[in-house]
Amino acid sequence: MTLAGFVSVALIHLLAAISPGPSFVLSVRSAASEGLRTAMGLAVGFGLAATLWAAAALLGLSLLFEVVPALFTALKVVGGLFLIYIAWKMWQHASEPLPVIAEGTAPRSVIGAVWLGLVAMLANPKPAVFFGAVFVGLVPVEASLADKLFVLFNIFWVETAWYMIVARVFSLPRARTAYGRFKSKLDRSFGGLIAVLGAKIAIT
Repeated sequence: MTLAGFVSVALIHLLAAISPGPSFVLSVRSAASEGLRTAMGLAVGFGLAATLWAAAALLGLSLLFEVVPALFTALKVVGGLFLIYIAWKMWQHASEPLPVIAEGTAPRSVIGAVWLGLVAMLANPKPAVFFGAVFVGLVPVEASLADKLFVLFNIFWVETAWYMIVARVFSLPRARTAYGRFKSKLDRSFGGLIAVLGAKIAIT
């Protein structure tokens, strides 16, 4: 692969990563309500999941979705329902006060946050199709294993770095205070948005 090819993949992926979606909403909510460590773990989970979907695209999963559309439909429905479940949990706990974050601790374990980020992003199979479309034009079939591994590494750090930036911004005391002031309404709004996005993933 050429340097231009690597840069093109990175830029297209960055634009896709920063576009608002369920992952962004979860990141903002976790950073403001549970603190930086939890949101950082979530960011790593998002990065791992994006890398797995990209690897699946390189292995031809997006082509499999085209050949067996019922598989893609089933994954979308399951993923959409999972996001709706997350939205329901947010609504359920919206009226509860913000958890008290002691120094050096987080309400949710970092491993738990990584797992949530991983599962939440894997719940949406569309990234496999997105990466497949990008790779068709930018990653040559004859690309070496080293080139493909570098592409995957680049996807991991871009995805993770973006959500770590989001985590840092929304975990600042001022952002946390503002979030706490309107927590009930914000959680219900975020929950409603995730539910809508989950339903959209399931039916489109």
